[in-house]
Amino acid sequence: MIEILETPPLNTMQDLGRVGYRCHGIGRGGVMDRLALAAGNALLGNDDGEAGLEFQLFPVRLRFTRETAFAVTGAHCEARLAGRRLPPWWATRAQAGDELVLSSPRKGMRAYLTIAGGFDVPQVLGSRSTHARDSFGGFHGRPLLAGDVLGNRAHAPFVFRDSAGVGATPAEEAVPAAPCEDLADGETVVRAIRAAEFDSFDEASQTALCRTPWKVTARSNRQGYALSGTPLRRNALLEMRSHAIVPGVIQVPPSGQPLIQLAEANSAGGYPKIGVVIEADLWRIGQLPPGATLRFVLCSLQEARAAEQASDAYLASLRRLAGYCRKAAA
Repeated sequence: MIEILETPPLNTMQDLGRVGYRCHGIGRGGVMDRLALAAGNALLGNDDGEAGLEFQLFPVRLRFTRETAFAVTGAHCEARLAGRRLPPWWATRAQAGDELVLSSPRKGMRAYLTIAGGFDVPQVLGSRSTHARDSFGGFHGRPLLAGDVLGNRAHAPFVFRDSAGVGATPAEEAVPAAPCEDLADGETVVRAIRAAEFDSFDEASQTALCRTPWKVTARSNRQGYALSGTPLRRNALLEMRSHAIVPGVIQVPPSGQPLIQLAEANSAGGYPKIGVVIEADLWRIGQLPPGATLRFVLCSLQEARAAEQASDAYLASLRRLAGYCRKAAA
């Protein structure tokens, strides 16, 4: 059991999201960094999609009311358990009464807390993710509040072979990003494929998409990231009907400044699409705070699939190695 002692607004329970309801206007939702959540679950022997807590505002303070195995992944937020500092991307065991404190990240944007067995909340439309806009899923359909008490689901008891726990190489170090020319320090590279309206943009805009940096603005959130940079222009103005969109779509409104649809993306939209960020790179965007800079690299469908396979291989290796570090409780 976990009691939330202190939390800013907008921190929620999320899993990998719900699928199959876009036709009803309900998008996928779920975590912004799917790789970090899956890694935390892998460290604990959970299924990849077990729900975890997504923290995007800090500081956070919580108390374990009984002995619990847990993991903290994602942003490097200097986690401290009972006053002891934990390494990034680490799983260990808390004792009853231990407090966990997560500070503002030194690197990254969102941190994830997973627990052995996963959080015990009901599935709504096949997911435990919080759909805050329509107030369902997660913990009572809302962001976390001080005083909330969360339990975990039944699981086979285990202990870590090393009492300190077990860690993982952070994804940004283990999963290679795409190469990019003239990359400046601190810039994040994400791969994208051409979208339906790519050829309707003028040549200068097509070039600018990948040759210039884009800054994440303060108007960015779980629904989408608004970027600023060289305005993108079309060869001719054309009014479009609203049509289905998915996370990763790069839309271009009349301002010419791109919008990347993300976890809580609308189910439909009418802005022209110049590209789609591949699924395997969306987690990189989810860890970018306002003011960060990203670069786009166009890729083929084959390259997108190779990137997905690299992420899958990372998780498979982590799951295998973490399994050696646990043993059944006596």
